[in-house]
Amino acid sequence: MRRLTGVRAARQAVRDRVPRRPSMDLERMDDKGPSPWGFAFWVFLTWWPLHDVLRGSAHPWWLALPLLAGFVAVYLGTVMAAFDARLPLWLPAAGVVLLTAAAACASAELGSRWYVFFPLAGLAAGTVAGHLPNRSPRPEWGLLVLAGGVSAAAGVTIWLGGMKGSGAGSIWWGTVSASTVTAIVIRLFSVIALLREAREELAHAAVAEERLRFSRDLHDLLGHTLSLMVVKAQAVRRLAERDPALAAAQAADIEQVGRQALTEVRQAVSGYRGRGLAAELDHARTALADAGVRAVLRRSGGPLPPDPDALLGWVVREGVTNVIRHSGAERCVITVRNDGSEASVEISDDGRGAAATTPNAPNAAGGTGPGGGGNGLA
Repeated sequence: MRRLTGVRAARQAVRDRVPRRPSMDLERMDDKGPSPWGFAFWVFLTWWPLHDVLRGSAHPWWLALPLLAGFVAVYLGTVMAAFDARLPLWLPAAGVVLLTAAAACASAELGSRWYVFFPLAGLAAGTVAGHLPNRSPRPEWGLLVLAGGVSAAAGVTIWLGGMKGSGAGSIWWGTVSASTVTAIVIRLFSVIALLREAREELAHAAVAEERLRFSRDLHDLLGHTLSLMVVKAQAVRRLAERDPALAAAQAADIEQVGRQALTEVRQAVSGYRGRGLAAELDHARTALADAGVRAVLRRSGGPLPPDPDALLGWVVREGVTNVIRHSGAERCVITVRNDGSEASVEISDDGRGAAATTPNAPNAAGGTGPGGGGNGLA
């Protein structure tokens, strides 16, 4: 009982203490972020230099072909090395330097089509700079040196080569944006991973704290009562033969103390279990709105007794949590019915997952388990 109720209370504690779900759903985003193969796709930009080589317009060809093949190989190797934390940081950084030098030489010797090497060098610099916060104590300097160095080299090469007009601006701006945007996107996914880890640590800490608090509450609640029952039971054993009437009175006291302890335990567990149906419906409306889900609440019938009210409140809380986390819905309908003999809650949504519903639950005996295990709805 302690474990189940403590975990449920801890889940609620996490929802109350951790900021509400942001518009960016961390649980629906890829854990690893961009793949290195996604950056390998941009090798297609080398089609224009390759076209020059195939047409024979790149002179000297014996320089153009090895330079093109070497550039592609170094670019792919640099990107892969940037994503591999096992490799030393200087290895992909050296690859960025080689790519920048190759882009400058190719642009100066082989013509304007070869300027596309600079945006690719910027992409490689961005992949390295984006992983610097995980591998370097001063990542801002690495970003400045790598992205700034490639951009500066592109600007100087364009200026010395006499390239003018929108083409020159496009090459330079493409280099700057490729390096900075790539670094920002990769860093963003790193931060998302850190946030997810922090939320998990908060959840584990809340579970541990709630279990400890629940155990303390049970000790305070039952310690004195059980001690009194033991003392009275000993008195009954001693008086059973000498004074049956007094022994019967002590036994009646034991029964009364036991019933009182049982009532107190049920009240304590009910307090852990939930805040009641009305409060949970209000909380569900707010939580769904924060998650971008339109809530429709329908309720018929009068108020419920305390135990069924607490149980249905727990059902609403768990059902809404599943809708927010797993359904991807835009609309959620919560219907509460109470005709005096039966009470039910139905939670439906228009998401991809199956609608979460709770069937009618009449005639359950009193208890503290999940789903009533039960708390009566009769």
